[in-house]
Amino acid sequence: MSSKILNSMGMKALQPATELWAAYQPGKAPRAFKARSRKSAAVWQARARKALARTLGFQDSPTCDPGPKRVERIDKGTYFREKIVIRTTPNTVMPVYLLFPKTRTARCPVVLALHGHGYGVKDIVGLWEDGTERERPSGYHKDFAIELCQRGFVVAAPEISCFGERQTDFSSLTENALSTCAHTAVLASHLGGSAVGMRVRDARRLVDYLATRPDMDTRRLGIMGISGGGLHALFSSAVDTRIKAVVISGYFSEWRHSIYGMGHCSCNYIPGLGQFGEIHDVATLIAPRPLLVEAASRDNIFPLPSVKRAVARTRKNYGVFNARDRVRTDFFEGRHEISGAKAYGFLASFLGVSSGE
Repeated sequence: MSSKILNSMGMKALQPATELWAAYQPGKAPRAFKARSRKSAAVWQARARKALARTLGFQDSPTCDPGPKRVERIDKGTYFREKIVIRTTPNTVMPVYLLFPKTRTARCPVVLALHGHGYGVKDIVGLWEDGTERERPSGYHKDFAIELCQRGFVVAAPEISCFGERQTDFSSLTENALSTCAHTAVLASHLGGSAVGMRVRDARRLVDYLATRPDMDTRRLGIMGISGGGLHALFSSAVDTRIKAVVISGYFSEWRHSIYGMGHCSCNYIPGLGQFGEIHDVATLIAPRPLLVEAASRDNIFPLPSVKRAVARTRKNYGVFNARDRVRTDFFEGRHEISGAKAYGFLASFLGVSSGE
């Protein structure tokens, strides 16, 4: 076909993205938030939450006794760090670090701390990848699980599927090496689910276990995650209403301008998510529970202008619940990293941490 003919037809028509972007119309999505009254919004939430759980997949995985096993307990001076392993399905075990502040005098509220991409959960509890202790925070996570504990929370920090100790062993492959995230994402989609669905399922099973412990008050349950952990926090909170306060850091950008606008790990993608519209529609499943969004001025993979638009739309949707003021922000100077300047106080305020705990 000659270049003259191609030019007359439009060179962009050759590109698959042209067709896909034409079909990308979140405002017309069948499950996008369109309610205008508190009553109709509640009806939408009930239906959309069930539909989202089905779309994520794996929420109906067989249950089992968590059978917790303690691996270690270490005195860190101002807090104790405990590592346990629990079973989340008959075929799945998950390491979890539990941090207990020594200052507590009663049952403390609990925060799930969710790490992002990197070497796993060790990077938020003060450990290097080889398991050795470090004396000060390093990297974009800034040991935020420890910081939460220092503020009076019991912290549960799970090893998220595909990271750290939870990577699939492909060492037998001499060619075409796989990443755990990519393999998990494509195989999960083949089975009708997603890597995100597996992670949300695991978090819900962790909450089930924590709720059985007399030393934790899961009626005051928060969640905080960055990057892939922010994604995890969004979808876990959207599906599980036991989570009462939410901090999403380094993720809350319109999908069109973040995970679909540039290269991101394949574990971000959920087949069929388009039926729910854009990120602000899914975030409205959290309403009227309090939500804080952290975003940095130089986070190039979740651009700040797009974050601000997503927040504005979310706040508008929260207005239907008379809860606009429950969508808070921390826009700060920096790169793809935790801030914490407002997040810890935000969680303390809504989960009821006092100086006596």
